[in-house]
Parts: sequence; structure tokens; C-alpha cells
Amino acid sequence: VRRAIDELVFCGLIERQQGRGNQVIRQPYAYPLNQGAHFTHNLTKQGYMPRCEVLSRQLISASEHLAKVLNIKLNAQVIKLTTLRVIDGLPCSLIEHFLPNTEWWGPLQHFESGSLHQYIHQQLDTDLTRQSTKLRSRMPNRQERKQLKLSENIPLIIFRTVNVASQTNQVMEYSCSYTRSDMIEIVLEH
Repeated sequence: VRRAIDELVFCGLIERQQGRGNQVIRQPYAYPLNQGAHFTHNLTKQGYMPRCEVLSRQLISASEHLAKVLNIKLNAQVIKLTTLRVIDGLPCSLIEHFLPNTEWWGPLQHFESGSLHQYIHQQLDTDLTRQSTKLRSRMPNRQERKQLKLSENIPLIIFRTVNVASQTNQVMEYSCSYTRSDMIEIVLEH
């Protein structure tokens, strides 16, 4: 039994914790990162039922960084949606979505759950395609740990993504996703 447990520890399926014994490690969800990757679609394809909650929605003035990424004027109005993605009852990602088309403000008042990109497709007749994604990691701050129910020793993976309208190649969304690194395994497709 001891050798079998040693093998499971070596394979990353069990973690030994002093004073607590052996704990089964939850296996991460595969997240293929490609041009057509969408959070909800990726996970439903694997048999999971991700949930999305809108935490806030507001109009903000574009900072210098947002203006550059979204290709708009400094201080132009931008829609900011903050969502929480939940998988199997566990918070997985906090996402800040920045949308430069303020004509979408009215329709987006009715977006409450599900896939934002699917909602934009159905309600606003626009298909979004991933143009670029930058990844980095960092330790979570206190608020992120609380919202994601995360211990302080587990880092975040931060996805900074630019999505364009498939029809025009115009930038229609910039998002920053703060994702639990213990729940997602990134799959790079070549």
C-alpha cells in the first residue's frame, strides 16, 4: 500500500500533508488555447457545466492602456463587465471584459449568465475570434483569494486576451482573466 501511495504521489494524484494525511488532488480541467477557444464551450465539450455570474457592469473612461489595446481614443467610454466563472460549485476565474462598442450597453444589461461570446453572437449578431493571448502568473491578492476561495500559496494564471469581430477584424473585446492555476491546465495546440 505504501509503494502504491508513493507512486500516486509521484504521479501528482495524491498530496501528502503533514498532520492531515494524504489528500486526493483534484485534476485540472484541460483548456485548449487556440484562435477559436471559448471558456464555456471548452468545458461543456468535456462534460462540465460551467456557470457565469455577472458581478458588476459599468461604463468607464478608457485608460491609456485600454485605449491602445482597443484602438480607441483616450478617455472614450468603454463597457466593463466583471464576471465570475464557476465549475462544479468552485469559483475558477474572475474576468474583466472591456468592450469599446457602447451601443452594446443596453443589450448587455440583460446578460446575466452563460457564455458572453454566445450572447454577443445571438443578441448583437457579432462573432468574436481570439486574436492574441498573453499569459503570466502571480500570487493572488486578498480580494482575489476571497472571491476565488483560494489559499494564499496557489498562484493565478492571468490571461490577457484580445478578441476581434470575425467579419471586420476590429477589436471588440479585451479581457483579463484571473484564473486559479490549480483548476486549469493550458493545452497549447500547434
